[in-house]
Amino acid sequence: AYFCEKPTPRMIVNPTPTGWQVIYQQAHALLAAQLAWQWPPFLPTDRWVGLLAATAQHDDEQQRWRGHYGLTAAGAPADFTQKEFSLEQAEGVMRAARFQGQWRSLLTSLHLSFLYEPQRGENTQQDAFLDEQQAQQKQWRRALHVTKAEAQRAYALLQWCDRLSLILCRQELPERGRALEISEGPDGKRYTVHRPTPEGPVLVSPWPFAASEFDVTVEASQLHELQFQDDAALTAALHVAPIETLQWGLQRPH
Repeated sequence: AYFCEKPTPRMIVNPTPTGWQVIYQQAHALLAAQLAWQWPPFLPTDRWVGLLAATAQHDDEQQRWRGHYGLTAAGAPADFTQKEFSLEQAEGVMRAARFQGQWRSLLTSLHLSFLYEPQRGENTQQDAFLDEQQAQQKQWRRALHVTKAEAQRAYALLQWCDRLSLILCRQELPERGRALEISEGPDGKRYTVHRPTPEGPVLVSPWPFAASEFDVTVEASQLHELQFQDDAALTAALHVAPIETLQWGLQRPH
């Protein structure tokens, strides 16, 4: 069987005129944490920091992969949406979270449930993992004296920031200033994002952040080839690819 000795991690892949723009999943998570940082804190310090940590690290623990992990059948870099659920990675994420405590573990587990519960019934191992998450979430809530609603409110911020970060990283802002729904925030409100001009500020409505405007950034690798012979070739290209820092200015709507 094909084995990639130096596998590429999961990536967000956007086409460019000369090749591909690649944003690692871990970098996208760091952008999500930048967004969470700007929310007015609504938790005690220890749990607020734990929420920020869970947001920044929810895509960590990438593992070795067998098969053409980094490439599509046509030889292009594979976007993370083109890859199947990995029990190995999910278990690795949970192992890492446990070293930072029950609160971080609870938030990370809620995120994995959010991602993979819609796939329940497709795989018995995956179903067993999801069952385990539900049982552990109940244990952690009891140990932390946190209600299900309180835990869900905290997780809602992680999910909201994750979604807005993906909108930015995947270039999903609609053209002509049309609004796109983000998701329901921790306050129960529905939020939208739009950009009136292609190079102008990004506007979020209603505005949830403490500051009236701020910038967020993420690093992206620029590949100038359309196809790669194998995963090793893609990995080698990524190691030497020029890196661009993408920046967005977020601003309160007038």
